[in-house]
This record gives sequence, C-alpha cells and structure tokens, in this order.
Amino acid sequence: MNDNNEVFSINYKKSLQYWADIPPTVDGVLGGFGFISNADIEGSELFLKSLLSSESAPCTNVALDCGAGIGRITKYLLLPHFESVDVVEPDEKFINSIKEYVGELASKLGTLYKVGLQEFVPVRKYDVIWNQWVLGYLTDEDLEAYLIRCRDSLSDNGIIVVKENVTSSGKVEKDSTDSSVTRSFKQYIKIFKKCNLKRIKQCKQANFPNGIYPVYMFALVPNNKKIEKSIDHSI
Repeated sequence: MNDNNEVFSINYKKSLQYWADIPPTVDGVLGGFGFISNADIEGSELFLKSLLSSESAPCTNVALDCGAGIGRITKYLLLPHFESVDVVEPDEKFINSIKEYVGELASKLGTLYKVGLQEFVPVRKYDVIWNQWVLGYLTDEDLEAYLIRCRDSLSDNGIIVVKENVTSSGKVEKDSTDSSVTRSFKQYIKIFKKCNLKRIKQCKQANFPNGIYPVYMFALVPNNKKIEKSIDHSI
C-alpha cells in the first residue's frame, strides 16, 4: 500500500502497464489469490440467482462483464445464465484469451470491447452489468460518469451489480503498485446516490480468508424504478 505522504492520483497508463506484465491466468487476474475463485463464484451465483428470481427480475438476454480479464466471471457466472455476454477489457492479451478460456460457451460471447471503463460508452441495453474488482481503477469523477452511462443503458428491470473490496478503516486506501484505490463502504454509497442509483440488495461475501479486504456486492437500479422491498443480508 502507498502509505507515505506523497501525492497520489490514479494513473490509467500506469495501471495498463501493470496489467500488461500479468499472465493471462486465474491466479494472475486475481493477484495471486486464485484459490478464492470458487468461493467468489459461489457467492456471486447466490447473489445473481436471488436477483433473477425476484419479483422484478431482469431478463436474461444479455449481460455485460466489465473489466473482464480472461473471462473468469463471464465463463462461470454470466454465460450459464444469459443468452449472450459482452465484455469490456482494456488489456490486449487478456481480451485475446477470452474465447479460448471460455471454451464451449464461446458461441454465446457477444462483442468484446478493448477499452477502459473510463472511455466505454454502452451502445445497447443490458439486463445485468457486472462490475467486479475493477472500479478502484477509476477516479471518483470517471466512476460517477461511468455508472451514469451504465444506468442509462439498462433494459427494463435491468440491474447494475458492483462487487468490490471495501476498506475497514473507513478511508480510501491507495496502492501505487497498480495505481488503484480501495474505497470505503460509505464512499460507495455516496457515489451511488450521486448517480441516482439505489440499492435493492447488498451482501457481504462469505468464506474468504482472513487478512484480505471485506468484499461487498451491491445490486443497483435507477432511483425512479419501482421495486419490491430491499433485501440486505450476508451470504
């Protein structure tokens, strides 16, 4: 962690350079924590299934995997539930690995966008937009603009999912190695509100090892969307 007093700001070029040196493997995209992948997918699966079985469930036509890496979430979580999945990933070797990694489900892949989220503009409507371990690479300003673009590209009953590390300190913690930040729970809530997004469900990921950041999942819909009573529990 960058815990000295020097001025820190997110640098997109530096982030790209960091990931350019990371191998296209599960362990690589998870920063050496490949062993948590199964527990992560299990938690996400429970969360997604609860959304898809709710009274105001989204359709299952097309999902978007943002910051997809090699397609781990696309393969194990989204493709089994959706007719088609588009992906956004700025690293060339990662995006070139996706079809092979996904394997027999590759025919259900839609468009692969090689672009950073700060520059990504959706051109279609999505039922679910999944963001995981990627929003810490965006500045607050770019994150808010990005979430608004996502909000405006949701289909009827569409949902944005955010699954991210949160700090225990309540403060932003900065990492100069990959030029990223880890935000607090309250900071995410503040950003969601600024983007006119409301939480319809949130869960804390269970069965992760001690010594790593808490991970929360948020399901977000536009403020003007009428939904059933919100649910808040851990899985």
